[in-house]
Amino acid sequence: MEWGTVTAFLAVDLLLVCVPGADWAYAISAGLRGRSVLPAVSGLVAGYAVHTLLAVAGLAVLVAGSPGLLTAVTVVGAGYLVWLGWSVLRRPATPGAAADAPAASPARTFLRGAAISGLNPKGLLLYLSVLPQFLRPAGPPVAAQTAVLGAVHMANCAAVYLTVGVLARAVLHARPAAARAVTRTSGAAMLGIGGFLLVERLATL
Repeated sequence: MEWGTVTAFLAVDLLLVCVPGADWAYAISAGLRGRSVLPAVSGLVAGYAVHTLLAVAGLAVLVAGSPGLLTAVTVVGAGYLVWLGWSVLRRPATPGAAADAPAASPARTFLRGAAISGLNPKGLLLYLSVLPQFLRPAGPPVAAQTAVLGAVHMANCAAVYLTVGVLARAVLHARPAAARAVTRTSGAAMLGIGGFLLVERLATL
C-alpha cells in the first residue's frame, strides 16, 4: 500500500477525530472521574478495533447494503448515546465529587468506552463512507488495506483521546465549577448527537 495513500488518510481521519463528539465527551468525563484515562481510551479504541475487524471481514459492506440492518444498528447506537448523555447530565462529574464517590472499576470503564465507540453510528459511517475512498483495487488485498487504515484510525483515536482526557483532568481538576460545566456540555453533546441520529434515521423509514 502506497505511503502517500496512508498519509492522506491519516490527515483526513485526524481531522475527523479532532471534531468533538461522543468519544470526546467520554474521554473528558473519564478524565474527571477516574485517576487514569487509559481504561476509557483503551475501551474507545477497542470499539474501533471491532469496527475494523468487521470491515476486514466484509460485514461492514453487508450492513451498508441492508437498509433494515443499518437502521437497527444506527437506532441502537443513537439510543445508547441518548441514555448515556442523559446520565451524564443528571450526575455531572466534578473532581470533588469523584473524590467522595467510588470510581468505576477499570473493567467497567473499558467496557463502557468500547460500547460508546462500538455503537457509535458516526464510527460505522466512517468505515462505510470515508475509508473505502482510500482503498486501491490495484494494490494489496482489500482486506489488508482495510486493516492498515483501520489501525491508523485507532492510533489517531488513541493519541487524541488520551490528550483530551489528560488535559481535562489537568486543567479542570482544580476548577470544580468549570469541570461541571464542561461535563454537562459533554453530556448535552452526546444527547444531541444521539437524538439527531435517531431523528435522521427514523425519518427515512
